[in-house]
Amino acid sequence: MDKINSLQKVTVMITTKNRLDDLKRTCAVLKTLNPAPDEILITADGCTDGTVTYVQQNLPEAKLIINEIGRGSVPSRDRMMREATGDLVLALDDDSYPEQIDCIGIIKSFFEQHLQVAVVHFPQRTDEYPETLEQQDFGQPYPTRSFANSGACLRRDIYLQLPGFESKFFHMYEEPDYGLQCTAAGYQIYYAPILTIRHHYSPQNRGSFRSHHQHARNELWSTLLRCPFPQVILVICYRLFSQAKFVTLRAGFSGLIREPLWWQEALQGLPYCLIKRQPVTWQQYQQWLKLP
Repeated sequence: MDKINSLQKVTVMITTKNRLDDLKRTCAVLKTLNPAPDEILITADGCTDGTVTYVQQNLPEAKLIINEIGRGSVPSRDRMMREATGDLVLALDDDSYPEQIDCIGIIKSFFEQHLQVAVVHFPQRTDEYPETLEQQDFGQPYPTRSFANSGACLRRDIYLQLPGFESKFFHMYEEPDYGLQCTAAGYQIYYAPILTIRHHYSPQNRGSFRSHHQHARNELWSTLLRCPFPQVILVICYRLFSQAKFVTLRAGFSGLIREPLWWQEALQGLPYCLIKRQPVTWQQYQQWLKLP
């Protein structure tokens, strides 16, 4: 725990797929940060839009990881977390960036004072929720059960102690699953309005039904991986019911009849989840569920 006071190198990590205009804007902001991050990692995940050439020519100091065929944002982030040299890793999306140029110093100071925090995440001004764009008061800090990788900083030494982001997920739900791991290990996920993130929330590569199906599938896989027996049976039934209810309210009966698409994907991953299963105690699982 004490070494966090003396090292504190900061890495920025970004995974991107065919959103070059968004990435350009984010990279421009990264160049203004003072102090600058000690390292920038960017994964071009199956990009075909000139992203690789742009980063090589305009951000040569960044370490560029190229996935010729897209592997997904979750395994991309897991790889960057393991290859980073920073003690702290600031996770951003290609369309998000800190609004404060001194954010690196602010983040370092926070972790010096909060040794039990595994992840700190920040309020976002996002086009997804227009009311946040002019918001000034983002409330008080508090522990949470999840976070968004579009604006959070992770302690790498804690990440390496735990299973980390589950690469099988491909995209979505790695944050609550990792939040559960941290809570069970005695660490905190913490919301802190010590800085703000501008998230332009690009509509590109955001299919609503596909995103719902990935989230629902991965939530079920996380339950299989982490929830103890026999409670896992009831929790799975609740997950199925809540996802069906959600899509019915959003899309009606036409949405409900499409739900078996993710059920089929979830069943295909059942053997994998059973082999990798690392359940926490029911007390730890409940503790995580009770967090906001």
